[in-house]
Amino acid sequence: MDQVGLALVEAVGPVEALRIAVGEHSLEGHHLAPGGVAALAAGRERWRPRAGSLAPDRDLETLARFGGRLVVPEDAEWPEALGALGGDAPLCLWVRGEEPLPAMDRAAAVVGSRDATGYGLSAAGEIAKGLADRGVTVVSGGAYGIDGQAHRAALASSSPAVPTVAVMAGGVDRYYPSGHEDLLREIARRGLMVSELPPGASPTKHRFLKRNRLIAALTALTVVVEARWRSGALSTARRAMELGRHVAAVPGSVYSANSAGCHRLLREGALCVTDDQEAYELIAPAGQGLAEEHRGVTAAHDGLSLVDLMLLDALPARRGAEVESLARTAGLSEAEVRAGLGRLALMGMCGRTSGGWRRTDQK
Repeated sequence: MDQVGLALVEAVGPVEALRIAVGEHSLEGHHLAPGGVAALAAGRERWRPRAGSLAPDRDLETLARFGGRLVVPEDAEWPEALGALGGDAPLCLWVRGEEPLPAMDRAAAVVGSRDATGYGLSAAGEIAKGLADRGVTVVSGGAYGIDGQAHRAALASSSPAVPTVAVMAGGVDRYYPSGHEDLLREIARRGLMVSELPPGASPTKHRFLKRNRLIAALTALTVVVEARWRSGALSTARRAMELGRHVAAVPGSVYSANSAGCHRLLREGALCVTDDQEAYELIAPAGQGLAEEHRGVTAAHDGLSLVDLMLLDALPARRGAEVESLARTAGLSEAEVRAGLGRLALMGMCGRTSGGWRRTDQK
């Protein structure tokens, strides 16, 4: 619905707004903002060609045949997180699936390119499965590529929570894209399909962009796995940033066009994540789910001061050397050498022999 229609709903409520929009009721008794009457007249002209095809009872019957339901702001199930969208919030949600809509703090979006690479599919699958295993609902758009992989991986989880939600750009009675019919059927069976559009609505380019704001608002975290420089996934991430949600991106090769958008987000302030643990850390309750520090292979000399490193390099491996010789080789004073030898000896890195000081073999 356009802004005039949303303003009308705000002024008189959804039921009366529909009656006024189709000409069944007049504005008598209602007070609109200055210019509202003219704007409404223009709106009615735009809506007139479609008004005759409105059939809300038919839409509800269609939804019921698929086991779906209409969720409105007055329902206990209504996601309060959508309130962050303000005047851009949907009027209702058409929901297909048995489970209730998840709370925002237990939902994360995993989105990205349709033409994903093997690297992107692998990363998306690992992150989505890991989040789902921790009881986080994975939300995405049902599209090819990263979206589909995220849904599949979440469905593979054994978590009792709602594994995944597909937010559609058309009606929930339509399996779009058609190549994902089996996947979307499984999502409707075990998870949820959600749309702000009634049954029968066709997905169009502008509806995909509007759909992205719902993905951003319904989740506490948006993870972009792969995205080109002008990817639609970036609109989801940027809307999430505007809403104050966590936004993360998975880095890729600097030579990969599929990761250019992710690197762009990282420059704009998104957080870098490389696995499901790092992603979960962003939305986990305080003090929980902290990612372990990644440690590489350590060497015996890690953490030594510059003076001790210089002395260690000067120490011979076989024949011993005296303090004076070590001072000349290392470029240190004899006092520094004596103090350093004591520290290195305590760490088992050097020892005194009959020929002088030498390095101890380190395993």
